[in-house]
Amino acid sequence: MPADPPAPTGGPGFGEELARRVAGRESQIVLGLDPDPARLWPVAAAAGGDAGERVLAHCRAVIDAAGEECVAVKPQLACFERLGAAGWRALAGVVEHARGAGLLVIADGKRGDVPVTAAVYAEALVGGLGADAFTANPLLGIDALAPLVDAGAGVLVLVRTSNPGARDVQDLELADGGPLWERLARIVADLGGGGEGLADVGAVMGATEPWHLARARELMPRAVFLLPGVGAQGGRVEDLAPAFGPGRAGGLVSASRSIVGPHAEADPVTGARRAAHRLRELAWSLG
Repeated sequence: MPADPPAPTGGPGFGEELARRVAGRESQIVLGLDPDPARLWPVAAAAGGDAGERVLAHCRAVIDAAGEECVAVKPQLACFERLGAAGWRALAGVVEHARGAGLLVIADGKRGDVPVTAAVYAEALVGGLGADAFTANPLLGIDALAPLVDAGAGVLVLVRTSNPGARDVQDLELADGGPLWERLARIVADLGGGGEGLADVGAVMGATEPWHLARARELMPRAVFLLPGVGAQGGRVEDLAPAFGPGRAGGLVSASRSIVGPHAEADPVTGARRAAHRLRELAWSLG
């Protein structure tokens, strides 16, 4: 795989930096890290220590196995937060290890609150944790999203998610026409602003219902689409082509269980590396 290009000067925004990393690594794969203390790789048990130290050993091993095939990691914050202070220490270690592997970090916390608290969430995720981007819940409205957007990182807004219950709310028809998720998509496009290239404000679009992607791309022509749900949830990479309309970096294929395992191979490292490689090649072929 090509080496990462040298970092540019001048502080590019998330969209610009993502496009650069995707081109350099020839990958649109995001490695989801959702560690379950009861289902860690054997290396974690060998590491000893408390639950946080074992989780960190597991995540480091996963990054070492599959990271070369990926452009970013996406730690699910709840999986670390449930361990308390030990989990936060593990999360900080994961971020450090991912950066050492040349990977961007997308903090998956789906934060959303009134503006004053949203600003604090942004400070914690960007200034404290050091995330390059994070997921956000838009249901408190534009004023609550504004402090997140102003934090200087990528913001990936929940628009049409991968879970079956998404239709309970996100597909509701509004009085002035169209489903709620389309209104959210227009908000994302507005917050992303005009110009060329990928915007710093993107959208979470579930890969389990890919028929929404063409319409979503019409509404959000410059947005990065984070595409969870591939593999274990039933989403297929082959169905995601509309996401890559602005270029290969327009769609980020997120996978966790389908990479981390279990696999047929006795060695989880080999299984994860092979699974990530297959996924990367398949996604790249759609560009």
